[in-house]
Amino acid sequence: QVQLEESGGRQVQTGDSLRLVCSVSGRSFRSTSLAWFRQTPGADREFVAAFRATGTTHYTDSVKGRFTIARSNAERTVELQMNSLQPEDTAVYYCAAGQPILSALRDPQSWGHWGQGTQVIVSP
Repeated sequence: QVQLEESGGRQVQTGDSLRLVCSVSGRSFRSTSLAWFRQTPGADREFVAAFRATGTTHYTDSVKGRFTIARSNAERTVELQMNSLQPEDTAVYYCAAGQPILSALRDPQSWGHWGQGTQVIVSP
């Protein structure tokens, strides 16, 4: 069974940087793809970034050039470095693990395991 635990969320100012970390326990870490999603009240869970087990990374357009996803197989973590934060980045950020196909990366239903979420608030 895969378990995920996010940390690092807090309130920051516009333009600040923040790093989220997700610790992953369970078997087959190296063969598991990892991702970050985010969700605001009343909205669907939105894809942010993914680091596939194949080694490729993928981002939603709104965070390209600002966010970086990284994984450490040795430490069993996936991180999301967020720079130039904007108020529209305010959300609960969730870590996900699974083995979705490439075309389904952005679909939350394609990911089988989730963390509890960590709140990020970006003040104007």
